[in-house]
Amino acid sequence: MQWMPIIAGGWALAAAVVAAPAMAQNPPEAGIYSCTDAQGRRLTADRPIVACLDREQRVYGRSGVERARVGPSLTDAEREAQALQRRQQLQAEQRARDELRRQRALAYRYPDQAAHDAERAAAIAQIDDLAALAQRRAQDLRAERRKLDSEMEFYARDPARAPAALRRQLALNDESQAEQARYLAAQEQEKRRIHQRFDAELAQLRQLWAPAP
Repeated sequence: MQWMPIIAGGWALAAAVVAAPAMAQNPPEAGIYSCTDAQGRRLTADRPIVACLDREQRVYGRSGVERARVGPSLTDAEREAQALQRRQQLQAEQRARDELRRQRALAYRYPDQAAHDAERAAAIAQIDDLAALAQRRAQDLRAERRKLDSEMEFYARDPARAPAALRRQLALNDESQAEQARYLAAQEQEKRRIHQRFDAELAQLRQLWAPAP
């Protein structure tokens, strides 16, 4: 095979100056470079061809056998986009490794469903204990409110004549009952969240517990 480089003279020298940064970042590979430029010309040279920096170049050995393919060279914006894509790929790989470690830890913590069910029951029991305390407090507040209402019966015709201390106790009782109601609602929401978490874990664990094919 005979190679006929057609890049020569002053134009090649000027183009080499333009291509210098790309060559510095991607050192030329020894061999014969070949490409078809934007005008459809078949070009060859013993170094990367400037006219084909925007497209792929094939590198042949002296025997004429293709050894590699190079390029195209990237612009600054393309290099930034490539770097961003690489970072995103690395982040995705890191997330995958983290998820794998999490799954292994989950399977180690719960070797079977009995262990998982026991921890779910313990978590729900803690919420139920807190809710029971709040329920007792709510009962005490309702009993206190009945006593206050009984006292207010003396001022039924003109509530404005009720002592300020009695009115403050009524307002405080209303506020406390509302607070206990919000607390109990929050505990019920927490129980639902716990069940959702354990349900999601159980779905994953069943796959991890399944025997490998």
